[in-house]
Amino acid sequence: MNTTGWIVLIVVIVVVVVAIIIIASTVGRRRKQEADRRRAGELREAAARDELAAREREANSARAAADAKQAEVDAERLRREADERERAAAEARAEQEKKLQHADSVDPDVQTDRHGNRVETGGAAAEAAPTDRAAREEDLPPRRADAPTHTAPRIDGITGEERRPEDRQV
Repeated sequence: MNTTGWIVLIVVIVVVVVAIIIIASTVGRRRKQEADRRRAGELREAAARDELAAREREANSARAAADAKQAEVDAERLRREADERERAAAEARAEQEKKLQHADSVDPDVQTDRHGNRVETGGAAAEAAPTDRAAREEDLPPRRADAPTHTAPRIDGITGEERRPEDRQV
């Protein structure tokens, strides 16, 4: 073989090798693209599942917010009912005290001051139940010096006075 034959043979071999490399890279690229497509499909399916879970969590959050709002409304209604009952109880107590004062003013055996309050002079009258608030408070257990006093109402309607250890049920 002469030099030209060798050159042609080398060129043909180089062209065949380049063609094989091009074909191999094209097939490899197509396989990679197909794998990427499958992976993208899997990612989309996972995203769709996550979206459903996110919507479910949003619905649960909205439901919890609505429940909290309803609880606030119920608490406000109960607080108003408690206030109304407290006013009614205070009115009943005042009416009862008024009736007792009237009975004391009518009873010739009971001494009263000019305001209609009993004047304790000893004997059987001293054993009678006190009707004024200061006398009733003397019968209560002493209040702790470090006990908190709360003036603002709580959501559950408990004030600081009911939270004292003496008031707690065991």
